[in-house]
Amino acid sequence: MGPDSQRPAVSAIDRAFAAVNPKKFFAELKRRKVYSVAIAYVVTGWALAQGISQLLPVFDIPIWVVRLVVVVIILGFPFALLLSWFFDVTRYGIVRTPDLKDKIDILPAAGSTERSIAVLPFTDLSPGEERDYFGEGIAEEIQTALAKIDGLRVAARRSSLWFKDKKADLTEIADKLNVEHVLEGSVRREGNRVRISAELTDCCNGFTLWSETFEREMQGIFALQDEITRAIVDALKLKLDISEPLSSRLVRSTAAYDVYLHGLFYSDRTTEEDLRKSLEYFERALEKDPQFGRAWTGMAKAWLWLADAYVAPREAYSKVREAAINALKIDNDDAEAHVYLAETKRILDWDMEGAAREFRRAVELDPKSTSSNYFSAAFWAARGERDEALIYLERTSTIDPASLWVNNSACELYRYFGLYDKAMAAGERALQLDPAFVYGEPLLAALYREMGRFDQAIALYEKAQNISGRPAFGLAITYARMNRPDEAHKVLAKTIASRGSYTPGDAIAHVHVELNAHDDAIRELERACDQRSSSLHFVGIAPEFAPLRADKRFLSILKKIGLEPVKVFAAGRV
Repeated sequence: MGPDSQRPAVSAIDRAFAAVNPKKFFAELKRRKVYSVAIAYVVTGWALAQGISQLLPVFDIPIWVVRLVVVVIILGFPFALLLSWFFDVTRYGIVRTPDLKDKIDILPAAGSTERSIAVLPFTDLSPGEERDYFGEGIAEEIQTALAKIDGLRVAARRSSLWFKDKKADLTEIADKLNVEHVLEGSVRREGNRVRISAELTDCCNGFTLWSETFEREMQGIFALQDEITRAIVDALKLKLDISEPLSSRLVRSTAAYDVYLHGLFYSDRTTEEDLRKSLEYFERALEKDPQFGRAWTGMAKAWLWLADAYVAPREAYSKVREAAINALKIDNDDAEAHVYLAETKRILDWDMEGAAREFRRAVELDPKSTSSNYFSAAFWAARGERDEALIYLERTSTIDPASLWVNNSACELYRYFGLYDKAMAAGERALQLDPAFVYGEPLLAALYREMGRFDQAIALYEKAQNISGRPAFGLAITYARMNRPDEAHKVLAKTIASRGSYTPGDAIAHVHVELNAHDDAIRELERACDQRSSSLHFVGIAPEFAPLRADKRFLSILKKIGLEPVKVFAAGRV
């Protein structure tokens, strides 16, 4: 367990109550299910008392025993409420209820002067079938512009997008995204005319701060986005300094921009078909405007998500590099493109110093973006830079609290560092988001395995398999850890078969290490080197590979890919 579990109980109580905003104390009671426990306890206690008072005298049991039982039931009531505040009974057993700062629905720090906002996807009321792309795209453009404003924290796109088509009131959305204000709206496009309605709400009191309806020609869409941004900034009483052109203004063709929004829409989907469709749209955008740098960035993003899951990494990351370089030739201040270029330097070249420079540049350009902070957190974790990784990980969780991708990965990184309490909180948040587990496995299950909760790990892996259709390497590792080698081999074979032509060697090596087949594990790690597996750099810090840390062959692999074994091994110790 991590150092958090070593703190005194009194400190935990103080933190729990300190996290509660007095104005929302009753909402906090509801979140922690205190009301439910109170009602259930009263009903059950009353029924039990009635039954005892009727049944015990039949057996000539003294009346004082009946009275004692009733007194015990009454005295147990406050203890039940206290326990319900700190613990919850879930399908995975009894778990500690995370404090507000550890949950999705966290509150701004007391006394903070920072303003905060979430931009929800705009409802697209346009006629025709393909409509959602435009409303989502307009919302993202406004969100990107607002993110450049000093003193304003903007919830990341993935977190805001999670609430699309969900029946949630604005207060709930604001709580879950840790923001004070929410911008929502609608768009309607007919021919070359665009009608946009937007409304800014202060979720602390429910009042509308600003609302407006605009109607423009499509050629004026960029000026309209800036107009909405300025209106929001004025309503929040912030200073606006857009001295540099917004990235959308670098687009010379509205036709290219419209096609680009199509590509952006599909690049956030999870299937190979949708990702390849996004590539087609980005290519069409570039045909209409060869200087549209963000279309190149979109291509880099699509190839990055195709990598490993659907396309072998050497092929995919070569495409990522080409697209990122082309994007930076057009706009060298594109932070996202620097992130993708950094990943190619790490994966294809094992150039860790070059990757570090790109990641630092990305954070410098856009310190509020999910990609800059998340990929930086993973990079520094792989290198064994524990403190720096944790800083970026905390930033990512604040920026993008409702992202399945962020929370699932945070669970794994916290586990690597031995911070099991934080890992559990992140993993539970991922489950709250109803994950589809397309890009990977439910990493909370790996935490369960490390904690010896094998039944819960198996149940979660099987749930993920039912949703994604893919068996999990983690399930094979779990069976191996339980000394059930036949089942481990069986699951491993099914998992490899389900992945088609490419399977990361380091994923297979995980299972071989648990089966004590170290020669086989080394062979697979060498194959992962040759094929440039994107996850190879994490074998140094992963506790599953601890049995290989004295093996010279393993140490040689780590050094070859640019890691310092001593530093990496030390980072996971607590």
